Amino acid sequence: MLSDFHINPVSKSALDKAQAAIDIKTKPPGSLGRIEELARQICGVQNTLSPVAGPAKLLLFAADHGLVAEGVSAWPSEVTTQMVANFLGGGAAANVFARSNGVEISIIDAGIIGELGFHPDLIRANIRKGTANSMHEDAMSADELNQALEFGAALAKSAVENGNKVIALGEMGIGNTSSATLLAHAVHGMGIAELTGPGAGLDDAGVNQKIQILEKVMARKPGRLQPMDALQAYGGLEIAMMAGAIIGTASAGAIALVDGFIASAAAMCALAARPDATAYTVFAHRSKEPGHRLMMEAIGADPLIDLDLRLGEGTGALLAYPLLLNACAMINEMATFESAGVSGKET
Repeated sequence: MLSDFHINPVSKSALDKAQAAIDIKTKPPGSLGRIEELARQICGVQNTLSPVAGPAKLLLFAADHGLVAEGVSAWPSEVTTQMVANFLGGGAAANVFARSNGVEISIIDAGIIGELGFHPDLIRANIRKGTANSMHEDAMSADELNQALEFGAALAKSAVENGNKVIALGEMGIGNTSSATLLAHAVHGMGIAELTGPGAGLDDAGVNQKIQILEKVMARKPGRLQPMDALQAYGGLEIAMMAGAIIGTASAGAIALVDGFIASAAAMCALAARPDATAYTVFAHRSKEPGHRLMMEAIGADPLIDLDLRLGEGTGALLAYPLLLNACAMINEMATFESAGVSGKET
């Protein structure tokens, strides 16, 4: 169970010491904005004034969704398997951005429907092939949910124990914007129509149809749900594993760098269940998917960048990752007023 993953609280003393170290750098206090906040957060997580943000690893979870049978996506489910093959071949946007930023990728078959041959870089969860159709039944059983959560948590914790300081989270799964929408509605009570967007390319008519379908799905279990109940009812296996990975990352004392709409739905569930992981979580970017802004407001998160991204795969997390590197460089390398012989502000 996720309760077995102990998370050490970040001490106020560590945060205060970090803030004091940042404030004596050769700049007006607060002038580096979010970079200062990031540096303080990483110092607190690592309990040091010499933080590091590398190496980093992207955990890219892929799975299929039974709800696709209802027509919520412009793409067929087999695209999930085809994209996993593309990831393994190094040809996707996530691969490109990971290479340019020196980030290693692990591809996880969280529950794809299609068949793939052996590949040394593919990790298989072997829980089930895709979720059930949540229009008619829960997406997964309680046991399958627990397996997915614990698999993601253990995978992330192992990656940190192998030396990674940042775990970026990405996903691939045709239909998973529908799952994320249902989760946001169930956990935080936001409206289906306000949350629903085009996903991977629906036109206006397709979006309207998607809203009608999701409202029917939601009617099967109306009202607010506890985060784990929501994941069982509506969640993808990849979303459950990302939720677990956030808990596992925090338990191991590292930063979880959350991608866009889908990964944020996982974070929403993880942080509702384990608020103590919040201090270890950084939201990378604000997605163009319309529901993401509402989700971020509900969580109380302020993503680092806004580039109109809506691809997933961890691409936003990879693009935001250099900000973490530079935040660490700032506190490690920037001169203080005293060391540089620069006069401080007059009081």
